[in-house]
Amino acid sequence: MATAAVNKTPGNAGTKRRFKLWLMFIVLFMGWAGYTIFGQMQQKTATGVKLTTIQGQLDASTKETEALKRQIERLNDPEYIEQLATKEQGMVKEGEQQIFSD
Repeated sequence: MATAAVNKTPGNAGTKRRFKLWLMFIVLFMGWAGYTIFGQMQQKTATGVKLTTIQGQLDASTKETEALKRQIERLNDPEYIEQLATKEQGMVKEGEQQIFSD
């Protein structure tokens, strides 16, 4: 019986040492994983802000493109060109008079 008690103490100490090493490994791994996740969350936030900004610019460009397309279509109409000439350049047809209002 005395031999069994003596053998358990060194085996028990080795088990405790392995458990402490295993626990230290787990703690270090979890610390690294937490650090990595936190860094990725910050990158995700920054990327989301960039995405929102670029989408806003894309929407503005799309609206501007549509407005320019409408303008091009309207410029193909002779009546619209006549209106622009009258409003912006002060041109009138022969026999017409331009009326100014203050």
